[in-house]
Amino acid sequence: MSHDAAVSAPETLPKHTRILIVGSGPAGYTAAVYASRAMLNPVLIQGMQPGGQLTITTEVENWPGATEIQGPELMLNMEAHARAMGAAIFIDTVTKLDLQVRPFVAHLDSGAQITADAVILATGAQARWLGLESEEKFKGFGVSACATCDGFFYRNREVVVLGGGNTAVEEALFLTNFASKVTLVHRRDSLRAEKILQDRLFKHPKVEVLWDHELAEVQGTEAPLGVTGVRVRNVKTGAEQVIGADGVFVAIGHAPASELVKDQLELHHGGYVKVEPGTTRTSIPGVFAAGDLTDHVYRQAVTSAGMGCMAALDAEKYLAEHHMAGAPNPDVAEIPA
Repeated sequence: MSHDAAVSAPETLPKHTRILIVGSGPAGYTAAVYASRAMLNPVLIQGMQPGGQLTITTEVENWPGATEIQGPELMLNMEAHARAMGAAIFIDTVTKLDLQVRPFVAHLDSGAQITADAVILATGAQARWLGLESEEKFKGFGVSACATCDGFFYRNREVVVLGGGNTAVEEALFLTNFASKVTLVHRRDSLRAEKILQDRLFKHPKVEVLWDHELAEVQGTEAPLGVTGVRVRNVKTGAEQVIGADGVFVAIGHAPASELVKDQLELHHGGYVKVEPGTTRTSIPGVFAAGDLTDHVYRQAVTSAGMGCMAALDAEKYLAEHHMAGAPNPDVAEIPA
């Protein structure tokens, strides 16, 4: 199969599907592969960021079988695999999901609607922000949450990275490929990142770490809108200083993208969808969750893919028990819309 054939979109969205997969990272695509192989003809809605977080990642060195692969390439490969197995994949976004009726109903941004006997949620996670007015003001004009997206624009310039975990250290190291200086600002006196990443960071001649400080304000120009520096505050003494910078990268982790179901499914740990231990089953029968949406511990591409597999197998078992031959479960009373 050619690449073009592998990624061409189906012409029309069906009105109903046995399994609806919401999200298109490693969890979503793997679920689509397994559900397709089970002859369940899954429909996958890609969402606003087809491929998920890995599309804004460069080198991936921890995907089994690939010593090094580019994140976008890995996602294209997984998408092509899912299509080759027979999954129907659509470039659209689910804007509303009604899990109180049977079959479940999904409303899409395009205006289309689809019902499903089972739903697999794989919407992943999104970058966290600090919530400062000045941060919001300069988003896209010097403030970013993605070094691999925007690092190129800071060649031979000075930048600031905020955070202390793996995300922050990885972003800081990546930015050394472009920036003349990278200042990592962390509100504690030690990093949470993996030791190997810390070692790389501390040894890098372009990196300076500012301990025990937090961002107080992003400073910049009005016309044109652009960042000139940051005002930071010592969390122990309250003393403030200004650091000159052309770019600010907020790297304080990610939040699960659970907005779609926050009032319908049981959540925990700050918004992650709660699943029954050892499964992908959520608080509503027939609804399954996989990947970063539910994983607040590991958050790796390979564990997300594993959960995508689990979700498809859990959904297959659910459909076999409750929707034999595609018929609605007689034990489940339909709830009026």
